[in-house]
Parts: sequence; structure tokens; C-alpha cells
Amino acid sequence: MQRLLTTFLGLNLAVNLYAQDLPYARKVVDTLASASMHGRGYVSNGDKIAANYIAQEFKTLGLKPLANNNSYFQYFSFPINTFPGKVEITFRWKDGRAQKCGPGEDFLVRSASPSVKGKFPVVVLDASIVGSYERWKNFRAQNLKKTFVLVDTSGVSDKQQLQLMTNYVRYPTNVKGILFLVKTSVMSHSELDDCSRMSPWDFSQVQSSVPVIEVSDIYRDISTIDISIGAKFIRNYTSQNVLAQITGSQFPDSFIVFTAHYDHLGQMGKTVYFPGANDNASGVAMLLNLAKHYAKAENRPKCSIAFMAFGGEEVALLGSHWYNDHPLFPLKKIRFLINMDILGTGDEGITVVNATLFDREFKDMQKLNAQGSYLPQIKPRGKAAISDHFFFTENKVPCFYIYTMGGIKAYHDTCDRSTTLPLTKFSEIFLLLRDFVSTLDNG
Repeated sequence: MQRLLTTFLGLNLAVNLYAQDLPYARKVVDTLASASMHGRGYVSNGDKIAANYIAQEFKTLGLKPLANNNSYFQYFSFPINTFPGKVEITFRWKDGRAQKCGPGEDFLVRSASPSVKGKFPVVVLDASIVGSYERWKNFRAQNLKKTFVLVDTSGVSDKQQLQLMTNYVRYPTNVKGILFLVKTSVMSHSELDDCSRMSPWDFSQVQSSVPVIEVSDIYRDISTIDISIGAKFIRNYTSQNVLAQITGSQFPDSFIVFTAHYDHLGQMGKTVYFPGANDNASGVAMLLNLAKHYAKAENRPKCSIAFMAFGGEEVALLGSHWYNDHPLFPLKKIRFLINMDILGTGDEGITVVNATLFDREFKDMQKLNAQGSYLPQIKPRGKAAISDHFFFTENKVPCFYIYTMGGIKAYHDTCDRSTTLPLTKFSEIFLLLRDFVSTLDNG
């Protein structure tokens, strides 16, 4: 009996290991997070290179386009501010010292900033100024149109004074530019791999009139800035969703849907890019791993499965919003949708958004997790407008959004690299999703 049990467990483990392809997942993450993808943004056609890669993977795996026009792409357009030119800063001190700094580690150009070039003096706005009405009044009266203002909030605890400084950064006038001091942290993965983390970056669909630069607080004593920033505002940039399907063997008009956004933050200048390994090359790797699994004849589902790689997620969920407004089959035919974003760790399990909306399905997932001993925990969360599931939720489509917890904390910064993304529970999450699909497919 013991020998039979051992044999059964060994066969079950072998089947589970065969069901997913971790080396393939690693290859996908490495490729999407590489410099050749330019951060999968809107400089150097990064989003298009990534979309073409995913479409080719769909084709190689034997998936059909979801659209009737034999194309994997669904196009949509939007305005976007980009930084394709130089992004260079040299800080200078009164004693003659100078430091050429790197974007992403020493400073970040806020995403709405315009182009700026030249050498400018720097004046400081700090606690000593906002702490006195007269000094604040005199500061505001200055002509600073050829000056950068360095805003230093350290030592300011009064809420009204902090609000004055916040509003000054948010609505700058009569000034050449703003330098806003931020405290950086070092993410150390090994003796040879340290990464200095700035604030999370984002996109802007407008371009402001005054540049705002977030600067590491180690540069609080500078007196001059040499700066060259080349921004380009694109009024009508065209990106794309990448959409494919596997037709169900019994219920081709009923769909289980997997979604993951492939876009990320792109480049800041000509050399610095945001890899986006966890966010969300990891989710696309899961999407393609699932596609590879269900494309095999022996795994063909009863229901159809749609695989949707969305663009524009980092720009206000634009790709999924567009799809919801222009669906390629009626949304009411979706039996269940699973959105996957940030799946590269999992030391502490996963969180399931919409768990409180779909309690029965959430309990099914928890039960499957317990049976398979996959993850430390599956944490429930309510409705949240934070990823591509949201507009489906608004359109009454039953859906979950899952993301991993624990492990590396890199997010919207240059530290989110493939080389340091562990994929800790990637295989276990795959098996959990496979089991969950089985319950949906046979329900």
C-alpha cells in the first residue's frame, strides 16, 4: 500500500510539473524586460515591439486571433507625454564640485514635464521660509523665471506649511523649474547588484509648462543645475491590444478569459528604461504559459478560452477600457475572467480582488489551494479600480484580479528587473489557475 501511495504521489507530481513550463516563463520575462523592448512604452515603439512578440507567440502556440479579420491586434489611440531626447542633469555646488547624475537612480523627471535646456541657479524653499509669513511672502514675490527652486520639506511638520509647499510644486508659476527632494532607498540583491530606488514613476496624457524633477535628497546643497531634457508630446499615439483564443470543444460561445497587460513605463531619455519584469512581464508569462497548456489537444477545454494582452494599462487602463467599449464577442458570454498582474513573487501568497463580490468562486479557489497545498494564503480583497479587470467588473462580468504578495518590492522603478525577479510561486499559481479553470469548465 505504501509503495502504491508513493507511486501515485510521484506520478501526480510529474503530471503537475509537466503541466507548466517555468523555463518558458523565465524566457518570456527575460525577453519582455530586456532593453530591446525599450520598457514597453511609447519611445522607440517599445509597446509595438512587445505586442508583435506576444502575437508571434500566440501564432507559434497555434492560437487563433480573436477578431474575425485574422489579426491579433485591436488598435486604440490616446495622447501621451514622452521623453525620447536627452535626459541629463549635472548638479554643481558653490565650492566648485560637480556631479553628473543618472535618471532613474538620482532623479526622475515627472511625467508631465516639458523640454528644458540650460544652466540655471538654484534657490531653496524649505522650513525656514514657510515657517514665516513674511519670508514666504517675500519668496513668492521674487522673479524666478530663470531659476530652479529646490523644495525641501524635511523638518516641516505643520500641515498648512506642508500644503503650501505641495501646492507650490503642483502649481508652479513664475519659475523656470522645480526640484523636489525625495528620500531614496537602496534595494540590495547581492554584493554586485544594488539599485537605488526613486519614487514610483507614471505616465501623463498632458504636458505642463514647468518641469518638475524629483531629486535624491543627497543633493540638497546644490547651487546650480545644468539640465537637458527632451520631451515630446504626442497628441494621438496608436497602441494595441493583443487578443487570441482557443475554441472550446463543447461550448464555443461560452468564454473563460485570461488577461494581463504587457505595457510598462518605457524610457526616460535614450539610455534609461524601466524593465517592468514583475509589472507585468510576469503576468504575460503566465498568460502565455496558460495558452501553451490549453493549446495542447489533450488539454483542450469544453469552453472557449480567450487570452487578452492589454496595452495602455499604465495609462489609466486605456486598453481594457477600449476593449469593453468595443468587445469582439458579447461580454455576457464571459463565464469568468481572471486578470493577472504582478505574479513574480508569492512568498506570502496572493491577493484576489473582487473576492467579496464573487464569494462562491473565491471559496472554490481557497479550497483548491488547500487541496493542492500551493500557496501560503489567498487573501480576499474587495472591488478596486487598479488593473484591467475593473471595467469588466463595471460591466457586470464575473472576474478576479490576482497579484502576489511578499518578496521583492521593486515597483514602477528601474529596479524591477528580470535578473532579480524570483518567480517564487509561479508554478504553484499556474497549477491553482489550472484547477480553477477546471471547475469553471465543468461547472
